[in-house]
Amino acid sequence: MKNFLILQCIAIAVFLISCTNNNDESTPVFPEGSTESVNLWVQDSMKRYYYWADEMPAKPNYQLPVKDFFKSLLSSKDRFSFIVNTEDSSTYPRSVRNMYGFDYSVVQLASNEVVTVVKLVLQNSPAFNSGLERGMIITKINGKSMTAANAETMASSIKDQTVVELTVGKWQNGSVTGEKNITVYYGFSFEQPILSKVFEKNGKKIGYLYVYDFPDGMTQTLNQKVGELKAAGVQELILDLRYNYGGSVSSAAALCSLIPSGLSSASPFIIFKGNKNGGEVKRTFAQQIAYDPKALDFTTLRANALGLQKVIILTSGSTASAAEIVINNLKPYMQVIQMGDTTLGKDMAGFIVEDKRKPRKISWQVHPVIYKVFNASGAGEYSNGIAPHISVNEFSVLPLLPLGDPNETLISSALNGGYFKSTAPEKNRGVKILYQSDVPPVMLDK
Repeated sequence: MKNFLILQCIAIAVFLISCTNNNDESTPVFPEGSTESVNLWVQDSMKRYYYWADEMPAKPNYQLPVKDFFKSLLSSKDRFSFIVNTEDSSTYPRSVRNMYGFDYSVVQLASNEVVTVVKLVLQNSPAFNSGLERGMIITKINGKSMTAANAETMASSIKDQTVVELTVGKWQNGSVTGEKNITVYYGFSFEQPILSKVFEKNGKKIGYLYVYDFPDGMTQTLNQKVGELKAAGVQELILDLRYNYGGSVSSAAALCSLIPSGLSSASPFIIFKGNKNGGEVKRTFAQQIAYDPKALDFTTLRANALGLQKVIILTSGSTASAAEIVINNLKPYMQVIQMGDTTLGKDMAGFIVEDKRKPRKISWQVHPVIYKVFNASGAGEYSNGIAPHISVNEFSVLPLLPLGDPNETLISSALNGGYFKSTAPEKNRGVKILYQSDVPPVMLDK
């Protein structure tokens, strides 16, 4: 996995932007290389591509530092646009997951006891290599006890360091046992594998796919994994996107093409709606998949399609962007049963805007919101998140079991027909999530 995702254009690999020539006599002129000149370039770029360009201030303060200037241009509705200096790593988004390869949640149990639960450990990450496991309880970070009151401050402090000392134990019979210390160093996390399983329930074979993210170039793996499920004769599918921040819209389209029946190369997949310059762009499944130059083509993928009428998708507040597109854009073609928690609400996409002159004169990259996204039926506008049909709190039963375990709370709920019952909220009674370390780093899908 990359330390953070730098995602490029939905239509082309990288959009080449140089300083915009503006013949408006009112446009200020600044010395080349000055902060003001960089800010003017940022403003010109945003005027052209930014979804909320019409809401930008007419007379911004060009003397502001670049990051502050960029923030002054943003709409109050924008949670995701960001800017980085490619020559200064400190300007890039930082998160516990990106830096160390794990995430945790602070949870208040029915007994009112507050515990900090490790919910995700990336394979081959610094945390994984240090022995951290999903389901462990963190009692201290850098020697300080974790509480609901200091959770946010503690998470911020972790991101400001390059090593974190964790005191962890296992949850057994309502208490933490076997405490030990683990040291996790800042480092690189490798690309995450797709986890697939076949469960048998009441004489029926049910496939399970855990997809961590949607990088470019994953269609070969998706095709292989889904092909294996098809060969095994699965009749239903549980798609686990609970920690999926998103990524490539083309890869998301490829996954979508492998699930329902009745698709053709002309089947519409997505609608992008931009500002007055960007207009509206419609893509079929085949067209969107083809924007990834490494992708298998639509026809090849459809040869392994499961041909299902229904899919169960597991979600959380960390399900974002391209993962939300999967949920929304499958709905015109099949029954989508969503279980878990409400998704993040990133109903938008964009691409990198940068200076590609040779030699480059501006080292900043702008990552703006460019488009709102909609499915083939024109449905979108889920900035408040996509709510599940059945709300199931994965922390309702501790310890957390490994992903892919049939007894894990969300998977078990799906396997046992929880989506047909009205009793699922009972599982959540008295359990509250007070804080989560994985507020997704700002990023844009392509």
